[in-house]
Amino acid sequence: MLRLGLCCIFKNEPIKFRQTTAKTLKQFDRAEQVHLLSELCLHNVQTIQLALRYVNDHNIGAFRILSPLFPRYTHPEVAYKIDELPQQGEIVEVCAAIRKFSRQNDIRLSLHPDQFNVLSSPRIEVVKNTIRELEYQGVLADMLGAEVINIHAGGQYGNKKEALKRLKENFKHLSRGVKAKLTLENDDVSYGPQDLLPVCSDLSIPFVYDIHHHRCLPDELSEEEATQQSIALWQSFGREPYFHLSSPKFGWHSKKPKPHADYINPIDFPSFWLGLDISVDIEAKAKELAVLQLQRDLDL
Repeated sequence: MLRLGLCCIFKNEPIKFRQTTAKTLKQFDRAEQVHLLSELCLHNVQTIQLALRYVNDHNIGAFRILSPLFPRYTHPEVAYKIDELPQQGEIVEVCAAIRKFSRQNDIRLSLHPDQFNVLSSPRIEVVKNTIRELEYQGVLADMLGAEVINIHAGGQYGNKKEALKRLKENFKHLSRGVKAKLTLENDDVSYGPQDLLPVCSDLSIPFVYDIHHHRCLPDELSEEEATQQSIALWQSFGREPYFHLSSPKFGWHSKKPKPHADYINPIDFPSFWLGLDISVDIEAKAKELAVLQLQRDLDL
């Protein structure tokens, strides 16, 4: 079964998440901060419920949860834990309902932390912040039932081999739960599938294949080879592969093929993906409208 995935937010549907800033929170005393954060966290998990009902009603098989679902959770000046929140019980109850609903309806949940999370950085503080953020993502994943925490490898920092060596070394400092959910994705600047598939194999984690990135940063692997090697790695863990798809906003022959378009051009969907048992997150600016349109284009 080929399943398409919706990423994080909606274009037209009145399903909206709420955020705040550390600057705003610091205007209040700690009790007021915690009260506001509790309201935001409860609202956001309730919004996940709405999102999952929508994707289930529209035959969308996967949903990517936005990373700051619990706003400012790791910020050094306003950080908090769920058990500090006045509405902890309600939040935990809603999360349990989300886990149950996604299991019953076979909806895959994933997380894709922001690109400032870099395990390959030569800066110790960056790595410490990354580990702290990934552990928060692990809390989110456990509470909501997400099975994937997907990250990029980061920059090359003048020496690709040493950077990947640091990534593998810093991976050891993650908790067992986060390690079990972590995946690596190729990017469009520094690391292609040929770079990361061996790293994933060494770390015993899956590889998320982004075909748009591969088209922007090709290597010696063909799209078919990268697809099959990614599938083989996922299947070695008994798990369904995750892929990413987007179309270039300005076209493949423009000087800027990297920005994502509003919709997916059907010719960008590889014909050899049809019929595969994979999840494909649709990274398109029109969000749910793009997923529904691609469903029609592919006759899914």
